[in-house]
Amino acid sequence: MGKRKKSSRKPTGPRRKDPLETNFTCLFCHHDRSVSVRIDRKEGVAQLFCKICDQRYQSKANHLTEPIDIYSEWIDAADAAERDA
Repeated sequence: MGKRKKSSRKPTGPRRKDPLETNFTCLFCHHDRSVSVRIDRKEGVAQLFCKICDQRYQSKANHLTEPIDIYSEWIDAADAAERDA
């Protein structure tokens, strides 16, 4: 006795990835989605700025850098500056 044949299913394409956020909450003025991150991969520079309180941060970027990475670096830099002060 043999096994039953499975019905053929159409192959599904690759799963759709949801895009990552590029707008975040400001640490200083606490407005939602007021912080924008722009990455210039050609120049190797990432810029973060708040539209409300005009807070700015600049960092180096490479081809693997994502906006959430720059936001995390900004949080770490703000914490380090607060500890030093």
